[in-house]
Amino acid sequence: MLRAGIQNTIAVEGAKVPQSIIKICNEREATAFLDGDRGGDLILKELKQVTTLKYVARAPRGKEVEDLTFKEIEKALKTRVPIENVAVPKQKPVTKPAPAPVKKKERRKKLVPKQIVEVSKELGGTLEAVLLDKEMKQVERLPVRELAEKLKKLTDIDTVVFDGVITQRLVDIAAERNVNYLVAARVSAAMKQPLKLKLMTFEEIQS
Repeated sequence: MLRAGIQNTIAVEGAKVPQSIIKICNEREATAFLDGDRGGDLILKELKQVTTLKYVARAPRGKEVEDLTFKEIEKALKTRVPIENVAVPKQKPVTKPAPAPVKKKERRKKLVPKQIVEVSKELGGTLEAVLLDKEMKQVERLPVRELAEKLKKLTDIDTVVFDGVITQRLVDIAAERNVNYLVAARVSAAMKQPLKLKLMTFEEIQS
């Protein structure tokens, strides 16, 4: 947004809306500019429940705000709509076939060092990130909004665990810094994943 010349913007990582954003939405005429994916749908749902937000703008379906061009950002903001006119997309029910009685359910859990699992459980709902070295010792804990710039300056980081969304930008930075594990609340769709970098969600390592 800032690169496109849009001022007075605040980024929110993860699906939980912090109190500072709730206060701004309730006190000012704010516009929420949301990703065009399920994560954006979840944030929209919570905003409608906990704030008196005035307007909503959405990225095209399947795209994230940070990946949009200036023209796409300008178009989305010009076509913003009052939040009361925006419906939260409902997930279509999926009919699952009955499991075969002989087969057992496959284990979905991905095996990682226990320190990563423990940190992921601590971070849920905090909008924070923890950086671990090769010995799985904590190097630093910081807000998610500072993660990308901080990661560019550090070396010898083995694992990044954070309460947010793994984006292509973070993947590229992590790959440049030779990070082995990138673990977050969720992963963006259509990611280009380097061979040596492992992308995982909290659900995959905790289930």
